[in-house]
Amino acid sequence: MTAPSKPVLVADIGGTNARFALADVDASVPLLDDTSREFAVVDFGSLGEAARYYLDQIGVQATQGVFAVAGRVDGDEARITNHPWVISRSRTASMLGFSSLHLINDFAAQAMAISLLRPQDVVQVGGASWRPAPIDQPRNYGVIGPGTGLGVGGLIIRNGRCFPLETEGGHVSFPPGTPEEIRILEILSEQFGRVSNERLICGPGLVNIHRALSEIAGIDPGPLQPKDITARAAAGDPRSSRTIDLFCAIFGAIAGDMVLMQGAWDGVFLTGGLVP
Repeated sequence: MTAPSKPVLVADIGGTNARFALADVDASVPLLDDTSREFAVVDFGSLGEAARYYLDQIGVQATQGVFAVAGRVDGDEARITNHPWVISRSRTASMLGFSSLHLINDFAAQAMAISLLRPQDVVQVGGASWRPAPIDQPRNYGVIGPGTGLGVGGLIIRNGRCFPLETEGGHVSFPPGTPEEIRILEILSEQFGRVSNERLICGPGLVNIHRALSEIAGIDPGPLQPKDITARAAAGDPRSSRTIDLFCAIFGAIAGDMVLMQGAWDGVFLTGGLVP
């Protein structure tokens, strides 16, 4: 690895994993793929500790950083929605010796990345084949992705400028569309009270759907992880297969609602750790 003269530390901080890499802002392709590393957030007491560990491991001292975090950024502070970290921009910058550090919402970062995508970076799901539009053409895009939670964002392009929409749309109330989904909502309401879309469309949400289907069938499935459900579905288990079918149907309905709410007429990008 040849380190850039002015390396920038970039990070994607979720509820489960923290991913770090270096970027060279003067390069035609800024991200240095061979510097990418992933760590479990539970192994560190703070974001600063995780970033310091990464820099020590890679042997480079960056002086600037841009961190995308899975939660709302409010001034100097960001809270990870599905993890207890509370991140102070100023304290983290001081700990790392950075001259500048920016915190942004993770789905605002994903929305901005739309402008960098090439056709070969995208797998088409329905509709006409997607092609990047010239930056001077107006466009409205949505982006949604399940992982530890459910992220939602958008991108508006006007007059050659990109405007990301930072949202917490994953916490919108879940609207059931079938009698089966109504029963699932009733079961989850007994546990959670208010049920948001994120209670169903994320890794833990897969378990919630399966548990509700098991209760409807009068069966105790025992403790399960999302990977157990996908493995059972692949092996032909009917209840696990139905769980996957419902997950995809609800995910699609939520994405469709997002198009209507955001006016994302030019396309929705499905991202997140569960999509592949």
